[in-house]
Amino acid sequence: MGRLDALRQFNLIKWLREERQSRKLSLFIVFVALLLDNMLLTVVVPIIPSYLYNLDELADVTQNNTMSQQSTPGAFHSIVSLYDNTVKSSGSNTTARSTDLVPTAPTAAELPPHNSTDCPQATSRLLNENVKVGMLFASKATVQLITNPFIGPLTNRIGYQLPIFVGFCIMFISTIMFAFSSSYTLLFLARSLQGVGSSCSSVAGMGMLASVYTDDEERGHAIGIALGGLALGVLVGPPFGSVMYEFVGKTAPFLILAFLALFDGALQLFVLQPTKVEPESQKGTPLLTLMKDPYILIAAGAICFGNMAIAMMEPTLPIWMMETMCARKWQLGVAFLPASISYLIGTNIFGTLAHKMGRWLCALIGIMVVGISVICVPFAKNIYGLIIPNFGVGFAIGMVDSSMMPIMGYLVDLRHVSVYGSVYAIADVAFCMGFALGPSIGGSIAESIGFPWLMTIIGIVDIIFAPLCLFLRNPPGQEEKIAILMDTNCSMKTRSYSTQGMYYQGENMDPEYDDYD
Repeated sequence: MGRLDALRQFNLIKWLREERQSRKLSLFIVFVALLLDNMLLTVVVPIIPSYLYNLDELADVTQNNTMSQQSTPGAFHSIVSLYDNTVKSSGSNTTARSTDLVPTAPTAAELPPHNSTDCPQATSRLLNENVKVGMLFASKATVQLITNPFIGPLTNRIGYQLPIFVGFCIMFISTIMFAFSSSYTLLFLARSLQGVGSSCSSVAGMGMLASVYTDDEERGHAIGIALGGLALGVLVGPPFGSVMYEFVGKTAPFLILAFLALFDGALQLFVLQPTKVEPESQKGTPLLTLMKDPYILIAAGAICFGNMAIAMMEPTLPIWMMETMCARKWQLGVAFLPASISYLIGTNIFGTLAHKMGRWLCALIGIMVVGISVICVPFAKNIYGLIIPNFGVGFAIGMVDSSMMPIMGYLVDLRHVSVYGSVYAIADVAFCMGFALGPSIGGSIAESIGFPWLMTIIGIVDIIFAPLCLFLRNPPGQEEKIAILMDTNCSMKTRSYSTQGMYYQGENMDPEYDDYD
């Protein structure tokens, strides 16, 4: 009975409120938010190309049936009997049920014949889908790109809790719209709305982690775990969406995500208490000043070009598989499974390891591997041939993200004021530029010169960009820049920072940490 009494006295809501200041609980909330955001981001990857193709095909069949009915003599010379619900032709004694004349969606037998491998027949129409799918996928990142510069400074003024909760609300509405939208316009609107919610969740979430994990090594480990939520969403999304779409329907996966989003919203409501406004104690560095910092720009460029590769693959790889491999619906999502699994592995391994080996080196190797892997993708002849290159792409992007996300916060500590909303807005802008330019440009390039050339171009771009990460090996601190402007004989103590460690120079070698002003 003692255990039963203890269970009755346990109040979950009270416990959550008492643990509100726990760093681990904040990390869990950000983990779940990124998980749901990226599940919604990737669950549409196998669904949208096939769904839009079927919508266009259905529209053509319906239009052809309507034209054939209008061209039939005597089609409008009929009398409807309200008594027995029959139709009598005025020129003959034939009678038909009125329900037979009600337009209905074509059955499988009425659709154009497909072969046993589900290979689409209309290749030209399939190529045209590249642009439509690419623009729809890019709409989310484009809206997020526009929203991020406003969310970053906003978090400095009102805190991180309220933007995260607003992001959940918008994400929930977007998920419901995806579930019940049946036109390209509504799907485009739902995808764009998701960009606003994602901007609130990701910028505020990363900023909150950077503010509660002040130690550089701990911060890298925490952000690695949070990126594991992102990786898990990317991992589960495509196969989950393709299997549910194949065997249950389009609506089911989005309703399940909406239910999970409600759980995350309830957790945020009790733990973060988003009604409170908690501004930062000090004024952060202006966003424009951070954007002029060359080291922050290099880190942001690594995030952008690293993720642009997978962003270009998302709308174009399923269509290329439908065209060349005659892939089934469930295979369109499963093809991304190796990349998702390896990304999850990469973010968890290098969240801690990157700090020891040097984050600049981790990012340099990662971008090189991304470039080589995407060049190898078009050589696959079947879905099994995609396993190794896709695994390499995911693992390498995990190396880049898990090293560059912590270094953004580190650069702010080192060279600016330790307020993190704006710098993670820049990081998210870089991420979104990859996912905005990737699908939109990638769809057009794939339609013009083909999918293999698209992969070759982005692979070469990544390989060329990789050496720039050398500049992140030992970025100068703010104090060093001031010392350079002063007389060389001054007694000012200077520091030399490295992304692999920290040591001090000068006459007074004091190992204590100073506050960054």
